[in-house]
Amino acid sequence: MPSAEIITIGTEILLGEIVDTNARYLARTLRDAGIDLYRKTTVGDNAKRIAQAIQQSLERCEIVITTGGLGPTVDDPTREAVAMAMHVQTEYRPELWDQIQSRFHRFGRPPTENNRRQAYIPQGAVAIENPVGTAPIFFIESGKRVVISLPGVPREMEYLMQNAILPYLKEHYQIHGIIIARVLHTSGTGESQIDERIGELEELNNPTVGLAAHSGQVDIRITAKADSPEAAEELIKPVERTIRDRLGNWIYGADLETLEEIALKAIERNGWILTVIELGLGGELIRRLASLPGPFLGGQVLTILPTPAELLTLTDEYRQSQSGDVGLGVALQPVGDKVDVYFALITPDSTQQFMRPYGGPPEYAPIWALNHALDVIRKL
Repeated sequence: MPSAEIITIGTEILLGEIVDTNARYLARTLRDAGIDLYRKTTVGDNAKRIAQAIQQSLERCEIVITTGGLGPTVDDPTREAVAMAMHVQTEYRPELWDQIQSRFHRFGRPPTENNRRQAYIPQGAVAIENPVGTAPIFFIESGKRVVISLPGVPREMEYLMQNAILPYLKEHYQIHGIIIARVLHTSGTGESQIDERIGELEELNNPTVGLAAHSGQVDIRITAKADSPEAAEELIKPVERTIRDRLGNWIYGADLETLEEIALKAIERNGWILTVIELGLGGELIRRLASLPGPFLGGQVLTILPTPAELLTLTDEYRQSQSGDVGLGVALQPVGDKVDVYFALITPDSTQQFMRPYGGPPEYAPIWALNHALDVIRKL
């Protein structure tokens, strides 16, 4: 099975000015195609550094995919960088210039002279027309290895990956297998506790099991390689059953299921209606619950920190004002280098007050409290 690396190109990505969504898309596409991904790298708009990154990647894997840097300006250096990495020159392709002019004609405007730069690609490269943009893409082979250069515009990149590059890779490397992943979501526990219960499963080869800790939530990814989706699912099933048996109610959902979705389903199962008041979460708990259909009447953001007793009273008053059945109040109170999170919970069956200390980075306290609040609701 071939292996791959992704190189995203752009100083604006390197400096964090824009989010790199292309690497995420490419990583999942390669995974689903059964291609092992070794590394993702971001390089600024510097031809020498890009060339060096490509050469280093080629020492480790068969497939190198670059994205970005194929525009018409001087700070679009990918064509020159790939040529440098492959020890060739760039060459002008008249047919590419014809394609570029035709594309601009369809857009109702003439190309500028600097668009002619996009008709230059490394010597020996195979050009692929870009029917959804102006920049032609290309790949260049070296023995069993290949460098593929895709545009940075996400819509163009995704179209070309699916319709041109993926079919090429499957044929060129005779790829028949696929990789399927199942992600189990947990809340109410920590990474170390989960690892203690399923640690030996994390040493499996196929399927593999890995943990990803977030603030107030831990994900467990089960990934299987097989010749068909059905065969991969059969590999995943027994491992998933074991994990579910060992972790029980810590698991709240899988794959695209969200904690707020599961929490609202718990309210709905009881035939109740939910209201929320919050302080220190920036209104995010209310927004997440309001974004979904379900038994959520609304919420209120507090501006003054209440005492625990006041939080309970305010929670109940707001619940009654909205004719709700369940009222949840959450308030963050910084205490030195930690944060105390106070909860008030009123249901038709009980009234509770409790506090949970948070000792992690203060900037993550709101998301930790939010996830903890949703976990409280989903366990009703």
